[in-house]
Amino acid sequence: MKNRQEVEGIIEWFRTHMPDPVTELEYSDPYGLLVAVILSAQCTDKRVNMTTPALLERYPTVSELAAATPEEVYPYIKSISYPNNKARHLTGMARALVTLFDGKVPEDPEDLQKLPGVGRKTAHVIASVVYQKHVMAVDTHVFRISRRLGLSKGKTPLAVEKDLNRHFSPGLRPKAHHWLILHGRYVCTARNPKCESCGISSFCDTYNKKVKQ
Repeated sequence: MKNRQEVEGIIEWFRTHMPDPVTELEYSDPYGLLVAVILSAQCTDKRVNMTTPALLERYPTVSELAAATPEEVYPYIKSISYPNNKARHLTGMARALVTLFDGKVPEDPEDLQKLPGVGRKTAHVIASVVYQKHVMAVDTHVFRISRRLGLSKGKTPLAVEKDLNRHFSPGLRPKAHHWLILHGRYVCTARNPKCESCGISSFCDTYNKKVKQ
């Protein structure tokens, strides 16, 4: 596990080189982001951004999506991974929003997880991005980067989340989430990480072990 000095080095590098990270999902309101995050599971943000405009033009409000069937939604998202499941999640989510929350996307992560298709990661993304809640969302990129760097040895997303919460102060967690995602997406990629051009390789457990071999 990283010591405090190493963690501060990582934070300082990100603050300098990525001062204002934001989600790459395109959205205009909490409802639009919730739709996009549900669609983004095991799918690229680029593909989601190509899909959501037509979908949200057809169903611009929660109530209109709640009135739709999965079969009606499917044609708009058929290019997305697992479109049948996600069509059911989207319509179920919308109906739950109308029934439980008067059509408004809640701020609390626990409330968000009452919606179909919304797990802990999705709830934390919405809560942190839209409402700046001090929660850490752990997706596949965050999970991989945290373990490679040595920020966590956790074997589950929840275990990694708890370690990251110890490393990053509450107010920093929304930014740290994006730092790790973007670093994993463009530098520390799953198959061919760009270690030689990585600005935090000196703090990376995996890289330092490789150098010593």
